[in-house]
Amino acid sequence: MKTANSHTLTGGCLCGAVRYHCAAEPVMSVNCHCRSCQKASGSAYAAISMLPMAAVTVTGEVRYYDSPGDTGHNVSRGFCPTCGSHLFGKPAVLPALIGIKAASLDEPSRYQPSLDMYVDSAQPWDCMNPDLPKFAKAPPG
Repeated sequence: MKTANSHTLTGGCLCGAVRYHCAAEPVMSVNCHCRSCQKASGSAYAAISMLPMAAVTVTGEVRYYDSPGDTGHNVSRGFCPTCGSHLFGKPAVLPALIGIKAASLDEPSRYQPSLDMYVDSAQPWDCMNPDLPKFAKAPPG
């Protein structure tokens, strides 16, 4: 599925049971290397675009699993109960935003990370882009 305009992002899960549409640009896009994101993604990091929750429409059933983040506040991680695809993250410390996993986008090449965070937890085999700013934990602010 192609995007309708430069401000529209669409995507979904592997089986197609869950779809989303967002009519806003990301507030920020990050590569998170924390251990929680590593375990949830099964990879070295999670590539996440943070978007205004009010601009995102989701169709289909999404289940959420709550786990404590590094801040001590919960992160609700949304996934498709049919195929298990990880799609969303709702950090309690940013209630107006929802994180969308970049690889779930219909056009994942549109994902442009702005920084690497929690690099203190990065795996030694993780090759990071040297041009991106790096933060030991979460970026300030």
